[in-house]
Amino acid sequence: MHDPFKRLRARSTRQIRRSTLSVITDVWGAMISPAKPARRKAVKAVKPVTKAPAKARKIGDKGQVRTATKPRIPATSRAKSTVPRGALFANGSHASEFGTRSYKLYVPAVAKTATDPLPLIVMLHGCGQTPEDFARGTGMNTLAEEFGFLVLYPAQARKVQLNRCWNWFKRADQVRGAGEPALIASLTRHIIAEQNIDPAKVYVAGLSAGGSAALILATAYPDIFAAVGVHSGLAVGSAHDAASAARAMQGGDPGQRHDARIPTIIFHGESDKVVNPRNGRFVAMRALEPFDSLEQTEKTGRTSEGRQFTRKIYRVGKGRSYAEHWVVHGLGHAWSGGNAAGSFTDANGPDASREMVRFLLRHRTTKKRRSEPMI
Repeated sequence: MHDPFKRLRARSTRQIRRSTLSVITDVWGAMISPAKPARRKAVKAVKPVTKAPAKARKIGDKGQVRTATKPRIPATSRAKSTVPRGALFANGSHASEFGTRSYKLYVPAVAKTATDPLPLIVMLHGCGQTPEDFARGTGMNTLAEEFGFLVLYPAQARKVQLNRCWNWFKRADQVRGAGEPALIASLTRHIIAEQNIDPAKVYVAGLSAGGSAALILATAYPDIFAAVGVHSGLAVGSAHDAASAARAMQGGDPGQRHDARIPTIIFHGESDKVVNPRNGRFVAMRALEPFDSLEQTEKTGRTSEGRQFTRKIYRVGKGRSYAEHWVVHGLGHAWSGGNAAGSFTDANGPDASREMVRFLLRHRTTKKRRSEPMI
């Protein structure tokens, strides 16, 4: 019998094998076939130029910040880690009617004396990654110390998905009130309730499968998340099973329209052989649709390491941007500007972590939006 998907898989496999970055990813192959995942390696990159740190957020003095699970970390572990004195990178587990997941929570040292509640950024890792790996690669914990926010890293369970991919491509995990979106939303609410978090300044970002899942989460729960960062991800509804996921990743898919006005920042490598760069354009297109009219400006630049990029900015007048689409030329399936100590990183590109933090922290949800009944 004629099997067009068989040819697609064969062609996609050949394309992936020709890419140096796809060896460490093979995302769609992991979803289709439960084969043993290949060992992941970080992309070799030159040491990035040290940037002058931005001015830290002014912190007042208040009592201790509570932790969700109050974990105890041995002194020997703290001594071997890179966690600054006074900060906490804790393990936790959250159970809900939608399932149970473990997580890591980073509480910066400045939280101990914070007068005001702090923002929270939820970070969803990609396939084959762990919260620890994702934290190393993105350097988000360092930025948390600099700007004063907490970072939550939910962990996908291997028993749920062999390669630890978030199930962004399954119908049951693409809607509010069910599956993984409901589970992560429940975990986020738990952290907000237990920590000194500003409920108006809660965000989500992710890479690849995590980026796609982050977009689903933000559009399904606009009452929780004020903005979203999508790195190398796909539009909501671009796939509904493993077969359509493979097609969307290789050829691109516009997905479906959503009505939520979610400020969105997108990073995508122009040379990504795993998730077609067209998907980044589709994510931007869908992000812009709910807004009445935004003015577009385009800028180009080059990092000190020689990586060129194009940045499209969408905003009203000269105000804050509601959408940004960064296309990094020469970048494959990797976190732009990331640390080579983590997987799926390329230090040569613009600093996606810093740019996402800049973008996200400029947005907040209103009290009305947080209290509106959602279907």
